[in-house]
Amino acid sequence: MNRNDVTEKIIATKVSKGLQWADVAMKVGQSKEWTTAACLGQMTLNGEQAKVLGDIFGLTEEEQKWLKVVPYKGSLATQVPTDPLIYRLYEIVSVYGTTIKELIHEEFGDGIMSAIDFSMDITRSPDPKGDRVSVVMSGKFLPYKTY
Repeated sequence: MNRNDVTEKIIATKVSKGLQWADVAMKVGQSKEWTTAACLGQMTLNGEQAKVLGDIFGLTEEEQKWLKVVPYKGSLATQVPTDPLIYRLYEIVSVYGTTIKELIHEEFGDGIMSAIDFSMDITRSPDPKGDRVSVVMSGKFLPYKTY
């Protein structure tokens, strides 16, 4: 058994029970974005959160232990993603990444946006030409230090 096996069981159970990530997140007590990332193997859960997911997805104690292991984050099957939706996000960074970097540096100075002290909100906005996806990312600015 490994973390990928637990992730696959969570997804299979979610599908078979017809669960929604937002409902799971409410029970875990975290955002739907963070909870989904945790269920997909990208975040570390504490004991209480692992127990809640264990109850929801019928996970054994051993499987719950895997939820508390620090994952190998950012692990995609290929360097350039092939899934169309993930590829579009990759494309956005490829096209606008230098713009985002330039504007952050102009506004904040030399540094980076944290992906650790970070939050994300994904919402749907109705639009007559087709509903819009809004992804808002907020990360703490971390300036480079001189020494």
